[in-house]
Amino acid sequence: MTRKAFRLIVRGTVQGVGFRPFIYRLALRLGYSGYVRNIGEGVEIYLEKEGGDPTAFLKSLKAEAPPLARIEAVDYQPVEPLGRSGFEIDRSSQEQSFVFISPDIATCPDCLREIEDPEERRYCYPFTNCTNCGPRYTIVRQLPYDRHQTTMSGFRMCPDCRREYQDPSDRRYHAQPIACPRCGPELSLLEARTGRRIPGGLEEAVRLIRQGKILAIKGLGGFHLVCLATSLKAIKRLRQIKRRQTKPLALMARDIATVRKYAEISPVEKSWLTSPARPIVLLRKKRELPGIAPFIDTVGIMLPYTPLHHLLLKELPLVVATSSNRKDAPIIKDDSLVGPELCDYILTHNREIAMRADDSVLKVVKKKPVFFRRARGFVPFPQAVPESLNSPVQILAVGGELKNTISIYKNGYTITSQFLGDLDDYENFRYFEETLYHLKKLFSFRPDLVVSDLHPDFWSTRYARELKIPHLLVQHHFAHSLAPLIEHRIAPGQKFLGVSWDGFGYGDDGQAWGGEFLLADYDGYERYAHFDYVHLPGGDEAAREPWRMAAAYLYRAFGPDFPRLQPMARVPENRLRSVRVMMERRINSPLTSSAGRLFDAVSFLCGLAPVRVEFEAEAPSRLEAAASGVVSGQSHGYPFAIDRSSRPHRVDFSQTIRELVFDLKKNVRPELAAWKFHLTLARVILEMATLARKEHGLKRVVLTGGVFLNRILTGQTERLLKKNGFEVLRPVLYSPGDESLSLGQIAYALNKVKREPF
Repeated sequence: MTRKAFRLIVRGTVQGVGFRPFIYRLALRLGYSGYVRNIGEGVEIYLEKEGGDPTAFLKSLKAEAPPLARIEAVDYQPVEPLGRSGFEIDRSSQEQSFVFISPDIATCPDCLREIEDPEERRYCYPFTNCTNCGPRYTIVRQLPYDRHQTTMSGFRMCPDCRREYQDPSDRRYHAQPIACPRCGPELSLLEARTGRRIPGGLEEAVRLIRQGKILAIKGLGGFHLVCLATSLKAIKRLRQIKRRQTKPLALMARDIATVRKYAEISPVEKSWLTSPARPIVLLRKKRELPGIAPFIDTVGIMLPYTPLHHLLLKELPLVVATSSNRKDAPIIKDDSLVGPELCDYILTHNREIAMRADDSVLKVVKKKPVFFRRARGFVPFPQAVPESLNSPVQILAVGGELKNTISIYKNGYTITSQFLGDLDDYENFRYFEETLYHLKKLFSFRPDLVVSDLHPDFWSTRYARELKIPHLLVQHHFAHSLAPLIEHRIAPGQKFLGVSWDGFGYGDDGQAWGGEFLLADYDGYERYAHFDYVHLPGGDEAAREPWRMAAAYLYRAFGPDFPRLQPMARVPENRLRSVRVMMERRINSPLTSSAGRLFDAVSFLCGLAPVRVEFEAEAPSRLEAAASGVVSGQSHGYPFAIDRSSRPHRVDFSQTIRELVFDLKKNVRPELAAWKFHLTLARVILEMATLARKEHGLKRVVLTGGVFLNRILTGQTERLLKKNGFEVLRPVLYSPGDESLSLGQIAYALNKVKREPF
């Protein structure tokens, strides 16, 4: 029988997930000689045996791969036999890389059993991991993913760990963060004010939290600020430290049983809570916890995702675990930046964090996730682009100004960074630069082309200009609309209606867009319709003070002598007069079509929003919470008008505001008014989609923009559109907010270079 040999290249998330020992066991089982090794583009496998046929091997390769592996492509070809005897796991090559690495993964059941078993040598060890779990993205400095290229490089393995690491039959074979109490990272408990080491470690930390102290605890991607979730005194202190009086605080619960005491959980929500990514999931409150999430109907809860968390929560069933960042700054990853201004004590360790990453946050709508923040647990999973858009060009997309992310494109895949925050904060801009450097190094990425938002003054746009490489600019809402096409791998060639609603995006006419209906494809867009312009009195201040937008919409609906609803009494008369003058004389009062600002106005008119918000989307969040409490057969909203006399068409909400005011004057409950308002907007989308289908034959509707973080709006809109025969696309594993701009920018650039090679 003739000896045959094959060489395979496997691409995808195949390093650091137990893939090579899996191949080793599979090859031995099927009688192959040869080798497997990590290479720059994935994993190389060489197989040979008498009468070799790779069919069975390929079938098993895809069917039995390790749980964290994601195979994107397998290339194989016959080669000349080398005469190898036996099968080996060879040393990794050091060539330039474009291989994918797993995100950080929650502690697996096997490791959890070990830390709970007094007979195990890793009993109560807070850095236990294996190839199926533990840190990845946050500890790796460079690929291929080998120990010396991670922040574990300084920890020399003890004989027992070395034995496990070198045994292909062991689940810790080449688990790069492998460690135990003899040779791995160690915890230290420090007094924040003096830096003095406190004896007692984790046990003492638990005791201090019980006493009402605030601890900074070092996790995978940065420090959490932790306190007892049932101590109102501790929570009030934490809010003073964070300068955050109303913004919700995240909770970490011991287990699902604990979560059920405080929140309602659907089967889909449970599956996300317990998934290897362990995101924060926004759940409907069952029981109010004072000080945690005031004025809204949801609470953000996550389960433990490291051995340290499990050990901590064994004694404390529910804690606040919020990011350690100062207001508007990135999460802290270095011990030197944690001090008494943030906490009372510090529970840290001596394993460095290579790349910081916040916890991911999502809610479930219509059994699918809506991401508020995509970071730990999901980054840096790759996103394949439609095959027809593949290009040899390497593309960098730098996103927008707020809720920024970076996306890079290379070899048919896009990788989108973790949430980076608002770039108008200097520390976040440094985080932006730090992350881009990390991605370049990790993936041997050298951009040939950069793409940014159209806004000339965004920090991301300025950065793109300074790179001195070809630079494309994309309108904000067009980029929003393209992002889901990449995620759902929709090829060019079919127009769609992009419903892109958010707070602000720089428009082609220089105005502040935000309530947009775009007739679009990859090639470009036409502004089909938009919310009719209203004043933005005070410019950016109108986004911070919802009463200004309430005044603008009242002015539009009723004229200068608009009615004074009770909520407006909270605003001094001289300030109201000043805003009215701004609008009449068009002084510091630009025009906007923003959907987000309409939500602000209605929330304030309903008496739900504060005079000045603490965080973005606070007013809409309160409006959504109020509406979600309505148990009613109410199926109609308020009237609105669509002016079709010109293109783009204009949606006028003057009638909506007049009827809303009429309801509120009749003492209709604000909750019911809020519900009717949400139904109104869903009907606006249905009517515009129906018109676009009639005029242009469009059947696909894409829902994007930060306004679609709203559960009621998204759910009602999807229901109405599908009921009326439309195909609905929305982001699922990406945020509908500005985090997805960089992905949409990649889509635009790929199509552009296909049509017009540069």
